Amino acid sequence: MDVPMNAERKSRNADAGESSAIDLTSRARIRNAGLHQFATTGFAGTPLRAIASEAGVAIGLISHHFGSKDGLRAAVESWIVDQFAAAITEADAAAPDSVADTAGRDAAVAQMLKANPLIVGYLRRELLEGSAGRTLITRLARLSLQSVDSMRSGGVASTDRSRVDQVVTVMIRQLGKLFLQPLVDQVVDSFPTDERPAAKPELTITVRTPHD
Repeated sequence: MDVPMNAERKSRNADAGESSAIDLTSRARIRNAGLHQFATTGFAGTPLRAIASEAGVAIGLISHHFGSKDGLRAAVESWIVDQFAAAITEADAAAPDSVADTAGRDAAVAQMLKANPLIVGYLRRELLEGSAGRTLITRLARLSLQSVDSMRSGGVASTDRSRVDQVVTVMIRQLGKLFLQPLVDQVVDSFPTDERPAAKPELTITVRTPHD
């Protein structure tokens, strides 16, 4: 029988995209706890005992389900990629021709990220602490390439531009503001209250490829 979760653990499961008891197996609770700990503390700074405590399981279950801490991280990142893929699929399902345009897909991804702040935290740490051996950004780039190819085939993306340009544009458009807007907010907040604008400036990002 699964160990009952307290209110704080339920809140963290909701942040990981779980709105009820669905998928609340011990494996899922460990994955959610891993996401929370890695996003807030960092992979290197997270001991397995902290993950086991948050998940409400014996520490040996982490090795049983995932083999190692690295295996748990791989499972967390697979889940993150799945959330991006599901957002794109949801956008396509709502599109008239079953292939959403860039605006529709961007909106779906933005909504998914808003509902999953721990994914945002994890991705920020991934960019700051990532090494040559890390693969999450590569996997998201491949997913973006599949998305671009489907839009090109569906007639909602240009076939004249290079796929490299399009994938870079998609990822920067979807993630760039996410990572840099907090910097803008901190700069504004550094000013005295009477000097701050009524509405904080919103970052917009444009990608240009130089041509000879």
